[in-house]
Amino acid sequence: MNALTKTSLLPWAPEKTGEAPPAPSRVVTPGKAPRPGLVEALFLPARLAWRQLRAERARLFSAIAGVMFAAVLVFMQLGFRSALFDSATRLLTAMESELFLMNPLTIASFRPEPLPRVRAHQALALPEVAQAVPVYLAQSSWRNPEDGSRRAIQMIGFDVGAGAMHFEGLGDIAPALRRVDAVGFDTRSRPEFGDVARLFAERGAFDVQVGNRMVQMVGLVSIGPSFGADGNLVMNEVNFRRMVRDRQASNTDLVAIRLRPGADIAAAQQRLRQILPGDVLVLTHAELVAHERHYWETATPIGFIFAFGSVMGLIVGMVIVYQILFSDIANHLREYATLKAIGYSNFYLARVVMAAALILALIGFVPGAALSTWLYGIVADATFLPLAMTVERAAMVFALIFGMCALAGLLAMRKLRDASPADMF
Repeated sequence: MNALTKTSLLPWAPEKTGEAPPAPSRVVTPGKAPRPGLVEALFLPARLAWRQLRAERARLFSAIAGVMFAAVLVFMQLGFRSALFDSATRLLTAMESELFLMNPLTIASFRPEPLPRVRAHQALALPEVAQAVPVYLAQSSWRNPEDGSRRAIQMIGFDVGAGAMHFEGLGDIAPALRRVDAVGFDTRSRPEFGDVARLFAERGAFDVQVGNRMVQMVGLVSIGPSFGADGNLVMNEVNFRRMVRDRQASNTDLVAIRLRPGADIAAAQQRLRQILPGDVLVLTHAELVAHERHYWETATPIGFIFAFGSVMGLIVGMVIVYQILFSDIANHLREYATLKAIGYSNFYLARVVMAAALILALIGFVPGAALSTWLYGIVADATFLPLAMTVERAAMVFALIFGMCALAGLLAMRKLRDASPADMF
């Protein structure tokens, strides 16, 4: 017995070595059993759980693979869902105005209802309104300058010098967009539109066909595709009217309102609602983006599909973790019964099982997050969607994975009721 060292002693069953016992780390009340400290209450069950998991490597790797699969599936589903909303609201997010006028019947930006253009002039009656810029949205066909194929493209018309919109590269080509039949092409559009950036670098401005009209591509901007449009063209509002002749000149799709510096946005919004008729909505920038996001969340099945995929991934992962923990408890039922026989409570054994669930969540989440980050880059390059790992998403997914493993642990703990000290014999 004297040959035993301190490092070889089990912390829950210390042997006598003949040495003087160490001084107690906490005060013990006479007549009462000492209560375990924080280390004993948390670390020791976790260490026992880790040794129990590590004892069977094949089962441990299976559990890690199950948790990692669930993490990757949830990461990808939430990433696609976020990319959907970010891309769908990218155009509206780029608008730098404080307030917007919109037809109440408009449900999404790619399906705008006409708004009387005179509402923009009426908004200028307020002294705090500096600009009221009409914005026109429509879709037409783009002929690929390389192979001649056609594809639908989103057209965005507005006063390019008013400052109501901001796209990367717009400031450099704004003077050229004022020319007759001049357009700017979105370099982040889908590749099916052709390698327009390369052609522009080789030729400079060149002619392209949009709809049934030949226009000149005079520069490049950066916006990005969305679920409603695979590509974008920006142009001055005069050129937009030339290309979309069936649109009445007295109507517009949206009005972007710029306020004077220091103006109260909420007060200006309230005054506009008072002076304008009921055929127009007065929205802040945040409300406009939220209106567009609400359409994709509720009026389309896409948001539900991605959310349902996340739930299914969690269920699959929970079933795998439950089977691992349940089998582990069943295979070590006699050991659990022995611990009960020497005085350990069901609560202590439950902490061991929950610690095992937490360990599986940790060691399964880390490789799952790394793999998801790599997959985000591949999908973003292939689809041109704004797909990237964020700290908020990683924290949310870890909370979901931990909750999944904890629930599986709670279900597996029912087996501990069968761990009777009588099973020792």
